[in-house]
Amino acid sequence: MKPRITVVGSVNMDLVFRTPRMPAVGETLHGHEFCQIPGGKGANQAVAAARQGAQVSFIGAVGDDGFGSFSRDCLAAEGMELSHLARVAGTATGVAGILVDDSGSNSIVLAAGANATLTAAQVEAATAAIAGAQLLVCQLETPLPTVTRAIEIARAQGVKVILNPAPAQDLTDALLAQVDYLILNETEASQLSGITVTDQISAKAASEQILQRGTATVLLTMGEHGALITDEAGSQFIPAVKVDVVDTTAAGDTFVGAFAVGLANGLSVLDASREAQYTAALTVTKLGAQTSIPQRQQVLDFMAVRKAA
Repeated sequence: MKPRITVVGSVNMDLVFRTPRMPAVGETLHGHEFCQIPGGKGANQAVAAARQGAQVSFIGAVGDDGFGSFSRDCLAAEGMELSHLARVAGTATGVAGILVDDSGSNSIVLAAGANATLTAAQVEAATAAIAGAQLLVCQLETPLPTVTRAIEIARAQGVKVILNPAPAQDLTDALLAQVDYLILNETEASQLSGITVTDQISAKAASEQILQRGTATVLLTMGEHGALITDEAGSQFIPAVKVDVVDTTAAGDTFVGAFAVGLANGLSVLDASREAQYTAALTVTKLGAQTSIPQRQQVLDFMAVRKAA
């Protein structure tokens, strides 16, 4: 039996520019190349889960444009259940403008498009898809009231909730108390805790502060500096998997999707996080979002090689 994951989230077309460095304000800079790659935090996390072996149901919205048709086809090719992926007439599909510099770092600008139209009523219509899952995965590139309603439905149905609170915004304690696993980066942790995260010590302090707001488990991802797991039993640090970085786009999303599958397969939080680290590490060795997310066998082979070294 495949693990069952339901994702409520965004679908974007990523317009990716490779550039030697980030341009200054008012500067025109010659880039290396340009490409269009399917993305969106929700879609990326769903693809990551599907490629790690899950049966994924996706709840979201695309526009009635070419980007929407292409994005839907890409998700369908992953074997996802898409009956709750709406096609919104007269609306553009979400777009992300992404600059990737020679170090692999990125800067992103979003235009939400159809993602902003996803309503609580659409989520309620997909209650069966949420109730039938082992885990619900959400992010914040769709309206917060819609995400909140999805989480409420999951809790009422006894389904565990993973929330990736990105892009960063203020969240209530009432919402955080309904989240079983909060997966966030340094920026998001700083905003939710009021503690600026710069190292392991401040990461631990921020995670503990967020834990006090009601979330059961906090996973703070810090890129090349590793990840920190914090729950009522304490904190545990996981070192990063070292690779040559090409593009960090979708690394966090890949971690979320892979972690969800690990949990659904019965792994502990620690072991699921370790597998997610390896999966995310492979992602940053390639350009783009969904084009860089590895298949399960690639991850298994990579782990075997690294553990044997």
